[in-house]
Order: sequence, then structure tokens, then C-alpha cells
Amino acid sequence: MKTARTQNLVAVALNRYGDLLARLALVGPLACAVVSPPALADEGGVSVWLPGQFGSLAAAPGEPGWSLPMVYYHASADASGGADFEIGGRIAGGLDARADLMLVVPTYTFATPVWRGQAQFSMTTVAGKMDVSAEATLTAPSGAVLSRNASDSLTGLGDLFPMASLRWNDGNHNWLSYTQIGVPVGSYQVGRLANLGLNHGSADVGGGYTYLNQKAGREFSAVAGVTYNFENHDTNYRSGVDGHLDWGASQFLSEQLHVGLVGYFYNQLSGDSGSGARLGDFKSRVNGIGPQIGYLFKMGDRQAYINLKGYHEFDNKNRPEGWNVWLMLSVPLGTTKK
Repeated sequence: MKTARTQNLVAVALNRYGDLLARLALVGPLACAVVSPPALADEGGVSVWLPGQFGSLAAAPGEPGWSLPMVYYHASADASGGADFEIGGRIAGGLDARADLMLVVPTYTFATPVWRGQAQFSMTTVAGKMDVSAEATLTAPSGAVLSRNASDSLTGLGDLFPMASLRWNDGNHNWLSYTQIGVPVGSYQVGRLANLGLNHGSADVGGGYTYLNQKAGREFSAVAGVTYNFENHDTNYRSGVDGHLDWGASQFLSEQLHVGLVGYFYNQLSGDSGSGARLGDFKSRVNGIGPQIGYLFKMGDRQAYINLKGYHEFDNKNRPEGWNVWLMLSVPLGTTKK
């Protein structure tokens, strides 16, 4: 049963673009924190946090009930010029990586308030293909060449990433807090260049803010967090603590269409450790920026949402540089009965 408090929370968001924004908010907290192979920091240059998974309307309230965001993610990155990365117990140089992933994120938004906020739970599942090539793979510390022009390809499943979040609304101002856990169940094998799983657990916590001027159809969102990584016991490698910031800004051109910019900042705060960290602390960073466009449309008798966004990466360190594209479709599966 939707409570009076929840009705008030949603009512605050409903103005000129209220119904549109409430539905769009279903896609804000995409728990897409899967391995990002082409965005190769941490062990193998791979971080748990997938930069760009949050965007516009991240902290805005949503409709109670089930929704199903689905994301096609394509990424391409390379690290030529002699840069080395430790992958699956091997050291590889001159990496070139491509990924095509499908993320499915069943999400439930609760009608009953929790701590005066709107609670939500989601679970990210991932499947797809990854291709990685290297100019050479080496041993350490001597640097003896094991192979040249090595390549690897893998089609399989990634890790699981449950996320719990709370949102609060006060007029044009919206706040978000979240907690995410990484469950290492994805495809992984020591010695492979291409892996869809990380083979270690993780915990990520953070918060965000959305300014939503419904009258002007204008919004800005930013979400920041930190990731703690547990040890990969098969390689004796522990990635350091990561810090990340995702942001998005958009202008509604109509009640159905909005356009804008998205971006992210990713920086490793502490170094890698363990006997397997043969390249030292290997602290990394990367930034990204690009355009976005979103459109609301009918799917049967229900409202659905599609969004396309892309990022060009720059200012990378100990991480390949490239680009990535996200195509997201969010389908509401039903709402809590009044």
C-alpha cells in the first residue's frame, strides 16, 4: 500500500515534467558495476566500478514497483607505447581490448518509506564477449618474453553486483546514498588475457545529488563513491581503494526528449599490494566525457525509456585509453497497488 508519505514524495517531483521525470528516475541507479575489460587500473588495469554507470537523474525519486533496465555496452581501448599490465598472473604489454556486454538489471522500488526516503534494490547480471590482444606477454622480474602478438577471446558471464539505495526529495533538490557488493562468480581463469570475472569480492559506498528544475526542464546530477577490493587469492593481488565521480547534465526539449552531456572522473586512491603486485602500487586514473540523448515512449499501455550516451576517455595513467558507448532501455514491469 502506498503511504501518504510516499505520495507526498512523488507529488513534490510532479510538476511540468513530473510524470516524465518520475519514470526516467527508474533508470538513474543502474547498478552496472561489472568488470570493464577495455577500460583496463587495479589488477590488469580492471576496476570493479564501471565509470559512467550513473548519469542524469541519478538521485531523483522513482515509481514504486518493478522495472527492468537493460544495457548494451560497447567499449574499445588500447595501451600501446610499452605500457605493461599484470593480467591473470602474467605481465602483458601493448594491450588492445574490445568488449560487447549485455547488462540486465532487475530493480525494485519500495512504496513504504525507509528513514523518510525511497528505498530501492537492484541486481546487475552481465553476459557478453571480450577480445584482448597483447604485443608481448612477459615473466617478471627478468622480463623474459613468453609470447609475442598474443590474443584471447572469451564469451561468458560476469560477476553479480547487488545494490541497495535510498533517495530523498525536497523540491528541486534530491539526494542519494547507495551500497554495492561485488560477488565473484563470473568467468575467470588464471593466465588468460580475457576474463569477464574479477575473481575477488568488493564493496562500494557512495552518495549523490540531483538538481532538478522542473519548470525549466533542466537538471544536473553527480554521484561519488569509493571502492574497497578484497584479495584475488589465485594471484595474491589486492587492488587499492578507488575513488570515482559520475555526472550528467541535460535539457528537456519536450516532455519526451532530452539532450545533454555526461562524464566521469576515476582515480585510484591507494596502491595495489600483495606478493602478486609485481608492477608496484600501479595507481591509475582516467576521465571521460561525451554526449547523451534520451526519449520516453509507449510500450503497450506503459511508458518506457531509451537512452544513448558515449564517452571519450583522456588523461589516463596505468589504464588503457579509449571510448565506450551505452544503449539503455528501461521497461517498467508494474507498480505497487494503491
